[in-house]
Formats: sequence, structure tokens, C-alpha cells
Amino acid sequence: MRHLRSGRKLKRTASHRKATLSALSVALITHKKIRTTVAKAKETRMVVEKLITRAKRAVAREANGTAKEVHARRVSFSFLRDRKAVSSLFNDIAPKVASRPGGYTRVVKLGQRQGDGAELAVLELVDYNLAQEATAQKQTSKAAKPRRKRGESKKEKQAASAKTPASSEQTPTSAEASAPKAAESSESKKTKKEDK
Repeated sequence: MRHLRSGRKLKRTASHRKATLSALSVALITHKKIRTTVAKAKETRMVVEKLITRAKRAVAREANGTAKEVHARRVSFSFLRDRKAVSSLFNDIAPKVASRPGGYTRVVKLGQRQGDGAELAVLELVDYNLAQEATAQKQTSKAAKPRRKRGESKKEKQAASAKTPASSEQTPTSAEASAPKAAESSESKKTKKEDK
């Protein structure tokens, strides 16, 4: 039995597990959102939250007037092994989450994967809610557009919106010009049938 054995092995050796969590952490810090299995997401969350807390405390100490916290950057780099990720962690993420007392990440379950039935999840940084910001922008852009009334055609809507003197002097379009001709031709066919 696994009493008091915390953490998941993820069916990997210790070195493979460390490399997997490091790669997932770098991807999360770089892209702010990753899609993986639920087990990996929960393990990565524990690692990333500790890294963010370390970075946040180092940035707070630097703001109080002490020298640059090189040790915190080196400890983070020893796990992440990616310079861009470390600089993003200390320069972008840590200042943004300075007022948050923890809970920097969120795991959202997506359901089962098609191939093997594994439970999938999205692991994302809470303060970088890119999806919700995008949907909010779409909703504001949709609200700005006037809606068409029921039964009103697009041409009627365009004509109503463009009521200017210049538009009334324009020549009819090809569809409008062909409509009277079609009516005339059908009338002429009727008269020919009656003559016979």
C-alpha cells in the first residue's frame, strides 16, 4: 500500500519524470497555457507554483532595495534549463502575480482523448486568461453591430442604412434591371399563347 507516499510516478523513472515536469513547466511559462493529461497537469502545477512563489519573493526583495537575486534565478534555471523561460518567469509573471497569495495556475478538465481514453486537461496561468479576453472582445464587437430585423433582407438593410441623395441617383444593379425584363418576357409569352 502507498500510505503517505505523495506525488505521482507517471510510469517513469526519477530522471525521466524530472525531465518531463521540467519540459511541461517551460511550456507553461512560455505559452501560459498547455494541454496535457490530468495527472501530468496536477504534478506540473505543484512544481510551477513553487517556482512562481520563489520568483515572486525574489522580485519583492529586489524592489525593497537589495541587489539582484541571482541565487533564485540560478535555482530556477537548474530545474528549467531554459534562459528565456527563466527571464519570462522573473520579468513578466512574477510582477503580475505579486498581489496574489497563491493559486497561480488552474486545471480545467476536457474529457477523454480519442485514441487511448486518457483524461485530458488544460493547465493555464490564472492571470493570463487569454481565452476569456478573446471571447470578451468578440462579444463587444458583436454588440456594436446592428442586428437585422426579422424578415428584412440584406438589400433592404443596406438601403435603409445608406439613405443619401447620391444613392438614389445610382443606376439599378444587374439583378434589379433583369427583374423587369423577366416580368415583360413572361407577359409577352402569355399574350402569344392567347393569340394562338
